[in-house]
Amino acid sequence: MALTRDAIVKAQDIPTELVPVPEWGGDVVVRGLTGDELDEFQGSIRQFRRSLDGKGMEPVLIQQGMHAKLLVKCIVDDNGERLFMDNEAGELGAKSGKVLERLYDVAQRLSGLSEEEEEEMEGNSDAPTDTGASTSSSPEPSDAPSPSSYDESAPVS
Repeated sequence: MALTRDAIVKAQDIPTELVPVPEWGGDVVVRGLTGDELDEFQGSIRQFRRSLDGKGMEPVLIQQGMHAKLLVKCIVDDNGERLFMDNEAGELGAKSGKVLERLYDVAQRLSGLSEEEEEEMEGNSDAPTDTGASTSSSPEPSDAPSPSSYDESAPVS
């Protein structure tokens, strides 16, 4: 028998998991994202840039603040109410990276996200990500390109 509209709307389909966080002195309830939250999260970590061949646009995964952006949507109280608002991601992001990574892995799994899906959102798992930070310790650009640099005039396979 096929489900009715009401049965679908009333279905409790958002999973939760209690995660021990001894570093914080207790447990944290993590839940999966709703469809709207998933769209919002993915939109917040994806930008588009001109492709290397200059003929179109390609998605780029923005990793800066990604853990906290997901977790503010997924950390809830015992009643399923969010503990953090989206604009509080910075406060949560200031907590232990080890703890955030552990909670992020749970939220990611409960939300149906995976590393492969993040790479797919990025469009190319080998493409650089834009974190807004330079990886160079030098204040001046080097005169010669590094071996990992690409040549914009070279064909891209």
